Amino acid sequence: MMADTIEHATLCRLAAAGEINGAQVIGQPGGWALKVSFGHAEYPLAAQRSKQIRVFKRLETLVTYLQDIGIVRFEVNAKNYDPHSTDATLRPDRSLALKRAHQAAAYEEWLREQVQASMDDSRPALSHNDAQALFAQKKAALRK
Repeated sequence: MMADTIEHATLCRLAAAGEINGAQVIGQPGGWALKVSFGHAEYPLAAQRSKQIRVFKRLETLVTYLQDIGIVRFEVNAKNYDPHSTDATLRPDRSLALKRAHQAAAYEEWLREQVQASMDDSRPALSHNDAQALFAQKKAALRK
């Protein structure tokens, strides 16, 4: 975690203890960031994985997040909000990862269907030894 940010778990503990002095929702290119104050300092909320400042794409999502942790009063600063900016919100790496996950899930479903269809096949089945004997006879007949 960057020294000047706050993590979700810490924010939840502070909110539950009533230690949050204020919260400010700040417009960013492509979304909204959250800055909370407690004690004599202000800290932006960090993203879980990257530990960079978290940017919410939709204001409604951020409002719901704040309500869920018990913060119902906050200030909104929309000065730098730019809804048309896509630079901050594009994640081609995540897009590719999701496409691969969907492809893998589709393949797994196809494979399960194929296995089930094979198991449900009503044609008579041969044991491994019977199949070997049958093909040995066919090979011998072809060699003649």
